[in-house]
Amino acid sequence: MGITKKEGFREMTLDMAEVLKVLGHPARLAIMEFLAESPSCICNDVVGSVPLAQPTVSRHLSELKRVGLIKGEISGKNICYCIDNDRWHMVMDYLRKLTGAIEAPVANCNSSII
Repeated sequence: MGITKKEGFREMTLDMAEVLKVLGHPARLAIMEFLAESPSCICNDVVGSVPLAQPTVSRHLSELKRVGLIKGEISGKNICYCIDNDRWHMVMDYLRKLTGAIEAPVANCNSSII
């Protein structure tokens, strides 16, 4: 696959593309679901909830943290992870705006044309 052209796009568009790309993996979605149900947890808690080895879970947690969807605090020898609510709300606001912008023109689209 070639290099994706990034020049000329708004910074927010590039940022959200990266976030949605990270969320496009089932393991990362499962981790987000797990974190949404528990206020915070350590990596081993997540390992028990998904069918993956600890190093793989750690790699997925790192990707989620890299795009800001989760944050981690050191608690003794462990890192305690939780969803970054501010960042999550930013993503949801972006998706609401995008959905609203798309729904209006779709209502006027002639769906009989293929």
